[in-house]
Amino acid sequence: MAKKPKIYTKLQLIAKLKKISEMGWIPNARRGNAGGIGNTLEDLLGIKENNLPIPNAAEWELKTQRENTTSLTTLFHVEPSPRAVRFVPQVLLPLYGWAHQEDGNKYPKGEMSFRQTIHGQSRSDRGFMVAIDRKEHKILISFDAGSVDVRHKKWLDSVRKRVGLGELNPQPYWGFDDLKHKAGTKLLNTFYVQAEVKTERKKEYYHYIKIMMLQKFSFEGFLKALEEGKILVDFDARTGHNHGTKFRMRQDALPMLYEKATVII
Repeated sequence: MAKKPKIYTKLQLIAKLKKISEMGWIPNARRGNAGGIGNTLEDLLGIKENNLPIPNAAEWELKTQRENTTSLTTLFHVEPSPRAVRFVPQVLLPLYGWAHQEDGNKYPKGEMSFRQTIHGQSRSDRGFMVAIDRKEHKILISFDAGSVDVRHKKWLDSVRKRVGLGELNPQPYWGFDDLKHKAGTKLLNTFYVQAEVKTERKKEYYHYIKIMMLQKFSFEGFLKALEEGKILVDFDARTGHNHGTKFRMRQDALPMLYEKATVII
C-alpha cells in the first residue's frame, strides 16, 4: 500500500521545525557529508527534495545552510542581451579574453579564457563591474581600462590593439523585466534553516538553530544585493566552450531577496 504523502500547514511546519531545533545535535542521515544538512532535515520532516507540501496558492521550498558560511550558491543561468549577439563567445572572449592557463596543454594552442566574477560594489582587477541603470531598467556590464591592475598590463595592451580601451560598445545587459521573471520563478517562498555543524569520529552532526520564513520575492532587494556585492555575475568561457553566465549569491544574503522575513527561531 502506497504511503500517504506528508502535508503540513504553515503552523504545523513551524511547530515541527521548533521541535527539531529542540532535539539538539542530530547525526547526518546520509553517507558522506555532502548535502547532509538538507537531507537530514528532509528525512526528519518526512519529505523528498526541498519542496514543502504546504496547501497554499504559492509554492514553498526548504533551504538549508551551515551557519556563518560565505560560500556562493548559483541562483540561475542567463546570458546577457541582445541574445542574438552571443556576447560572451562572440565579443567578450575574442576581444577581452586572455590565454587559458591550459593553452597548448589540456586545450589546443591559442585557447582563450574569459572568467570573471563581478558585482556592483567595485571593479575586478581587469576593470569589469556590474552597473545598474534604474532609469533605463537595465543591469549592464561595464569596463574601465583605468581600473585594470598593473599585473595585467600585457593583457591591457592586447585589448588596446584588439578593440581599444573605451567602454564596452554595445554594453551587454539584462532587462529588469526579464530578470524579475527569471528570479521570481526561482526564488519561491522559503523556509530558511541554518545549522551549527560539528564532527565527532569522522561523522557530522547538526543543530538547527536559526529558522526564518521568507515570503514574496523583492526585485529591489535583488538589485541592492548586486550593488552591495552580495549577488555576483559569473562568466566562465573558453574558446572551446561557454559554461554559461550565472548569477550567484553569498548564501547569508538570502533574506535580502524577500519582502517579508519572519524570524521563527
